Amino acid sequence: MRSDRTAQTGESDDDPVAPPVAPFNCRRHDDRCMVGVRRRFALADTAQQVVGGFLLAGPFVVTEEVWVLARSMSFAQALLTLCIVLAVGYGALYKADDRDPDREREVGGIPVRFISLISVSYLSVFILALAFDAPGTFLSDVSGQRLIIALGYEVDLAVLRITLKATSVGAVFSVIGAATADSLF
Repeated sequence: MRSDRTAQTGESDDDPVAPPVAPFNCRRHDDRCMVGVRRRFALADTAQQVVGGFLLAGPFVVTEEVWVLARSMSFAQALLTLCIVLAVGYGALYKADDRDPDREREVGGIPVRFISLISVSYLSVFILALAFDAPGTFLSDVSGQRLIIALGYEVDLAVLRITLKATSVGAVFSVIGAATADSLF
């Protein structure tokens, strides 16, 4: 009886140099179809992450409750939020999908795809917050030590601290959008 591989390629299962059979809709055996078979990380993957990250970040940047939460968060809670973002991002990329982090390009032992995902998750929230002037709107009564005054803008340490906490709250949701977009497309 002939195996599926033999039926598709006409080659014997005993042939050690025969290439593995790729799924019908993949160009090469190492390309990814929709989700699953691994594929090298590329700029297009970052673009997909940006779309998903910005899509889910927007509503949380302009919601007053997020900024109220950020005001009351301690440093430990902000670190816990960071851990949640890292765990959700890693789980979405490598546990919920068929990717193998050991087969991806790395920087300092961390997969480039994961670095991109976390960067996109935080930067999308932070960029939208600045673009919409959310700190100026929701934190107008906060003042502290001025760090920099340049080009007509002031960077206040207290406002920056709260903005970074609000960014970490928004990143919990942004990472879901970014990872989903990266996995689906």
